[in-house]
Amino acid sequence: MPQRHRLIHSCIATVAAGLLVSGGLLGTAAASAAEDTGGADAAPPPSATAVGAYLHYGPTGIERMAELSDWLGGRELTVAHTYLPGDVWTNIEGRREFLRPWAEWRSGAEERMFVLNVPMLDRNEDRLPDAAVARLLQAGARGQYDHHYRTLASRLVDLGARDTVIVLGWEMNGTTYTHRCGPDPAAWRAYFRSIVTAMRSVPGQEFRFDFAPNRGLDAVPWTECYPGDDVVDIIGMDSYDQAPGRSFDDQVNTPYGLQHQVDFAAERGKAISYPEWGLFRNGDNAEYMRRMLEWIDLHQPLYQTITDYCPHGVWQCGSNPESSAVYRAAMSAAPEEPTEPDPVEPDPVEPEPTEPDPVDPDPVPEIPEIPEMPEIPEFPGTGDDWVEPAEWCAPVDLADWLAPWLSGQRFCLTVPTVHRRPS
Repeated sequence: MPQRHRLIHSCIATVAAGLLVSGGLLGTAAASAAEDTGGADAAPPPSATAVGAYLHYGPTGIERMAELSDWLGGRELTVAHTYLPGDVWTNIEGRREFLRPWAEWRSGAEERMFVLNVPMLDRNEDRLPDAAVARLLQAGARGQYDHHYRTLASRLVDLGARDTVIVLGWEMNGTTYTHRCGPDPAAWRAYFRSIVTAMRSVPGQEFRFDFAPNRGLDAVPWTECYPGDDVVDIIGMDSYDQAPGRSFDDQVNTPYGLQHQVDFAAERGKAISYPEWGLFRNGDNAEYMRRMLEWIDLHQPLYQTITDYCPHGVWQCGSNPESSAVYRAAMSAAPEEPTEPDPVEPDPVEPEPTEPDPVDPDPVPEIPEIPEMPEIPEFPGTGDDWVEPAEWCAPVDLADWLAPWLSGQRFCLTVPTVHRRPS
């Protein structure tokens, strides 16, 4: 594999590990791996592949997971991927403080997947000679180290990560790690089987084991290291933009390349995966990025996690702007299709208040017309007759119209009295 940051040192043992990655649904324009479709800007269709990215081995990975999701337009990431340090056996057993953050993240949603790379030997990056490696592999094949893996399995189950994907002895066909296959392939195969048997013996486990070589021939053909269909659930491949092969077509068709992996898995009814992939020797290669995403979309691996730091990455590595643009366009969450808004009922309009007609609190009764007084007849007489006014009173019934004001009062009328002169 390409030289990565040295993650496996004794100092890691005291660091509480964090989640690295989560993943969502991959969507790229479906196309043949060898055909240039130029569809990187198209909205991605849904895919069955779970997606994540290697961001950091410690707690920082949890924060970066959310930031990467935001950068991808809110696409949910559903794969967390990290590596157990391989310096000493106590770290390969998985310290609880190291495993707990990943297990808690895994328990947060049913669709999440936790992918854990597990070394097969301690001093895993110490560049031990082949003879020493062969002796260690042979000891492992005899079951000498099985108890370390039973401890790891028990801790994962106890913490709630019973269905972890275990990438055991990754890149075994290369020369980087002590757990490499080349010094004794037969012993390596037997040792892999012994570890799987030990971990599956723990009650409650539901682990899946991923066999993930480097792409291409490397030090030995990876098919010589394959331990058997009964102990392998997934056939993965770490594939960076580097030799063997100058072009992506070469990476597909080279012996033990991408096409060989797909065919090998199909013959055995196994899922495929890409635990590590990204840019490398060819720099900022947008063509590689586009073609690799199309390959993934075409072949639907169980999961894929790009290695996202320089020189391999697209988000945390500013030296790959063209590849970053391709990755972001292909992987970003598709915008939601516009929908017709629900009809909105208008707010009821209340009638404006009106002033009521004024009402007299105390209605006055209608006053009847006063009857005309009868005409007083003239008394007979001549000029010598004289008329003397005389005052007399007569009761008048005014109850009909003056009662409210003058009830009980008496009125006097003056009428003339006729006197005849004596003759």
